[in-house]
Amino acid sequence: MQLALWQRLFLAIAALSSVALAGFAVWQEQGFRRGFLGYLDEVALERLQPAANRLAASYLDNGGWAFLRADELRFAALVEPDMPRFLRSAALRDGSPTASITPPERDRVAGPPPMGAALLLSRLLLVDRSGAVVIGNADISRDATHLAIEVDDERVGMLYLQSLPHLLGPADVAFAREQRRGALVAGIAMLAAALVLAFAMARWLLDPVRALADGTRALAAGDYARRIDQKRRDEFGALAQDFNHLAMTLEQHREARRRWGADIAHELRTPLSILRGEIQALQDGVREPNAQALASLNAECDRLGGLVEDLYQLALADAGALEYRFEELDLAEVVRESTEMHRRALADDGLVLDEVITAQATVRVDARRIGQLIDNLLANARRYTDAPGRILVRLEASATHVCLHVEDTAPGVPAAAMPHLFERLFRLDRSRSRAAGGAGLGLAICRAIVAAHDGDISASTSSLGGLCITVELPRAEHSA
Repeated sequence: MQLALWQRLFLAIAALSSVALAGFAVWQEQGFRRGFLGYLDEVALERLQPAANRLAASYLDNGGWAFLRADELRFAALVEPDMPRFLRSAALRDGSPTASITPPERDRVAGPPPMGAALLLSRLLLVDRSGAVVIGNADISRDATHLAIEVDDERVGMLYLQSLPHLLGPADVAFAREQRRGALVAGIAMLAAALVLAFAMARWLLDPVRALADGTRALAAGDYARRIDQKRRDEFGALAQDFNHLAMTLEQHREARRRWGADIAHELRTPLSILRGEIQALQDGVREPNAQALASLNAECDRLGGLVEDLYQLALADAGALEYRFEELDLAEVVRESTEMHRRALADDGLVLDEVITAQATVRVDARRIGQLIDNLLANARRYTDAPGRILVRLEASATHVCLHVEDTAPGVPAAAMPHLFERLFRLDRSRSRAAGGAGLGLAICRAIVAAHDGDISASTSSLGGLCITVELPRAEHSA
C-alpha cells in the first residue's frame, strides 16, 4: 500500500522521537547508575573519616601497625565500633566454631548489620607508609579512593576504599528500581505526546502541499480561476503566492488568446466582407468592372495583405525569429532618411512634418528594423492625426542613451488607455477609428523591435495636443 506523504512524514518523526527517547533513557539510566554509585562512595568515604582518626590514634598507642595485622575484628572495630558484634552474630548464625558470645549479647545483636557492614569491610585496604598491606582486601587498586592516616602531620598509612561495582544493598536496589520505573512512565508519556504532536505537525505541514496538488490538477484541467489560500508567511506561503500568480497569468493568457482570435477574425472579416460584397456587385451587374471598382478591390487586398504581414511579423517576433543585423550607425541619419520618405505623403494629407535633431547619436542597431520602427510610428501618427495637423520628430542624446520622440497634434489619447497602446489589436474607436485604417498591430511590432535592441518604448501626452511616442535606445559603448 502506497503511504501518503503526511503519513510517511508522521512515521519518520515518530521513529526519530522513539529513537531519541530510547537513547535518552539509556543515557539517563547509565548516568543515574554511575552518579548514584559515586554518591554512595562519597557517603562511605565521609563515614570513614572518623575511622581514619581512630586508626591514627591506635597507631600512636601501639607504636605501629603490628597490633592490627591479621586481626579483622579489631580492624572492624576501628572502622565501625558496632561492626564486630554483627560479624560475631553472623558467624553464630552460620555455626562458626570461633564465635564465642553470651546469650544476652546474642539477643542484643540479632538482625542484619546496618549499611552492609561486612560489605564495607570487604571494600577496605589498609597499607603502611611504605605501601605494604597491613590488613584488608589486597586486590584493591592503589588508584582507588583513599584517606591518609596521619600522626603528628606525618603520613603513617593509607586507607583505600574500593568503588562499588554495582548496587548491592536492597534499599539501594529498590531506590534504583523506583527511579527506573518513574523514568519509564515519563518516557512513555513523552513518546505519546510526541506521537500526537508529530501527527498534528505532519498534517499541518502538508496541508499546503495537498492544496497545491489539488490546484495543480485544477490548472491541468483548465480551471485557471483556482486560487490557493496564502495566509502562511513561510516558504509554503511564498509557493502559494507563486501558484496564484501562475494561475492568474495563465488565465490572462487564455483570455488574451480568446481576444486575439476574436480580434483577428474580426479584422479579417471586414476586408473579406467588403471584397465579397464588391465581387458580388460586379457579378450581379450592380457595378461596372471599371478602374474605380478594381482599385477598390486592390485596396482591400492591400489592407488584407498588410494585416497578414503584420501578423506574420508579430509571430516571428514572438518566436525570436526576426532577423537582425546589428551595426553601429548614426541614428540621426536614419531618422532624416525615414522622415524625408514620409514628408510628401504627410503633406498630401494636410500634415506638416518637422524634425529636431540636437546631436549626433551613434547606436548599434539593425538599420532595416529601425527604419521599419520609424515608418510604423510615422504611419501611426499620420493615420490618427486630424488635418490640418503637425507631426514633430525629435532626437535627443545623453551620455548613455538616445531618445527618439514622435509627437502629433489632436486628437489625443486618454491617460487610462496609454498602457494599452502597445497591445495587439488595441484601438480607441472614438478618437482613432477604424475608418482611418490599420489593425492596431503597428505599435505592437514597434515594441518587439525596440525590445530586440534592449531599448524601451512608452507613450505619453504630447505638448502638441496629441500623442507622444518615446523610444529610448542605448548608445554604442565607445561613443561619448
